[in-house]
Amino acid sequence: MKISIAIPAFNEERLIGATLACVRDCMDEFVRRNWQTELIVCDNNSTDRTAELARAAGATVVFEPINQISRARNTAAKAATGDWIIFIDADSTPSRELFADVAEQIAGGECLAGGVTVRLDGDHRWIGRATMIWNAISRTRHWFAGSFIFCNADAFRTVGGFSEELYVAEEIDLSKRLKRLAQATGKRVVILHRHPLRTSARKMELYSPGEHLRFIRNTLLRRGKLIRNRDECNLWYDGRR
Repeated sequence: MKISIAIPAFNEERLIGATLACVRDCMDEFVRRNWQTELIVCDNNSTDRTAELARAAGATVVFEPINQISRARNTAAKAATGDWIIFIDADSTPSRELFADVAEQIAGGECLAGGVTVRLDGDHRWIGRATMIWNAISRTRHWFAGSFIFCNADAFRTVGGFSEELYVAEEIDLSKRLKRLAQATGKRVVILHRHPLRTSARKMELYSPGEHLRFIRNTLLRRGKLIRNRDECNLWYDGRR
């Protein structure tokens, strides 16, 4: 068994070092099972030291010139040689317990793919409420949070990877396609919840609740067309860090 860890990164020099150190520590949960591992970082056209720091941490670095989350994840996946791929965002710090849960799902043989509930940094009340709502939706609908997705590599390629027509919500789109494949092949898609992923709340802190709500409202009013337009998705692409 071989596990590929794929991390998309755009201008993440402040956080990439801590994330990679954490991930490397967690990978011991796979090593103790005598599984092979590899760590891949996709530099998504960064203008800072992201790639340099990733190489210094021992990661294989690949380059994606077009700044798009889907493309960055797909480029990392193309370089992956593992039987399973775990996508982790560069501002997230998983626990060894979470990796152990993932290993159990993989070893069990019934799981095709999965996600995890999240816990955002910070103590803002509205952030906590928003996270609680998302986690409930995720567990009910089996939708993945993009910050942590694990997937059988063959299944990922069978469904075509992340849609490069989408600039946000590509993880939800992938969830739906993998659920259909799982149903057709007698497998399961799971959302792990015993050990939530700790991830940055910076998007919640950099943008007001009103900005988030307007984006959601406009997406619904335009029936999803907005998320296919990069210029409309400034909460993800205006470069704030």
